[in-house]
Amino acid sequence: MPVKDEDRKIVEKLFQAMHAGPNGADLMESLFAEDAEMIEPFSGQPRKHQGRDAIMAFFRETMKNPPPEMNVTLDRLDMDQDRIRAEWTCTSSAFPKPMRGYDLYRISDGKIQHTEVVLTEMPPMEA
Repeated sequence: MPVKDEDRKIVEKLFQAMHAGPNGADLMESLFAEDAEMIEPFSGQPRKHQGRDAIMAFFRETMKNPPPEMNVTLDRLDMDQDRIRAEWTCTSSAFPKPMRGYDLYRISDGKIQHTEVVLTEMPPMEA
C-alpha cells in the first residue's frame, strides 16, 4: 500500500531536520505530537522517550557531538501494516562502513505519534 502524500512529507521533513543538525530542532519539534513516543537503540539497548519534550531533549543531546560528516539518506518509504516504514543509511568518516536501519512511524492528525528506530547493520567501532 502506498504512503499518503501528506504522511510522506512529514517523514521527509523529519529527515531534513536531522540533516540540519541543531538548526533543524524547530522543524523537528513541529512534526511530533505533544504526547509522542520514540524508541531508539543508540544507548546499546532500546530506550523509550515519552513526550515531545523528551524526544527533543534526546535530539539536542545527540547533536552536541555528532559523528563527523554524518549523512542520513532516506532509501525507501513504504507502508508496513498500519505504520510507515522508512529505510535509511547513515554514513560518517568515523564509521568504517555505513550504518543501516529503518524507522517505523504512526502519524495521526498530521503529527508523528510514535516512532521506533531499528538498526539492521551497525558498523564496528574502532578502538
